[in-house]
Amino acid sequence: MLQEGEERDFPGMLGSIDCMHWELKNCPTRWHGTHRGRNQKPILILETVASKDLWIWHAFFGMAGSNKGVNFLDHSPVFNNLINGTMPPINHEVNGHRRTMGYYLSDGIYLKWATLIQTIPHPTIGKEKLFAKKQEAVRKDVERAFGVL
Repeated sequence: MLQEGEERDFPGMLGSIDCMHWELKNCPTRWHGTHRGRNQKPILILETVASKDLWIWHAFFGMAGSNKGVNFLDHSPVFNNLINGTMPPINHEVNGHRRTMGYYLSDGIYLKWATLIQTIPHPTIGKEKLFAKKQEAVRKDVERAFGVL
């Protein structure tokens, strides 16, 4: 993943991350009250990290309770190594600054954490426009993986 990120002008990138809300059409009756989405229908949330070849490196299905993005991240194991201090250092340089932590490309629904790089919502100058274009192109990896599922 690191080599792929480097080749695509994102040194230190660990992949694209996103969540998909999956409606449970044949949800077991006993789950009806515990897996509710916004529209009160039973859902599971699938969080995925994918690469450009549609390889899914991380998959986490939501838990019982409120299936909202913020609650979901609190339970996701994707950041456990980082939280526990067992993440190996990932040395790379961004804009002349040395970094030792990898990151994921995400959309605007995620929190603004150092390990989640979002696009620039309204780019105005050339550098911002270029970054937004490249970031959105790489983020399509996870969207395409969801499409295949």
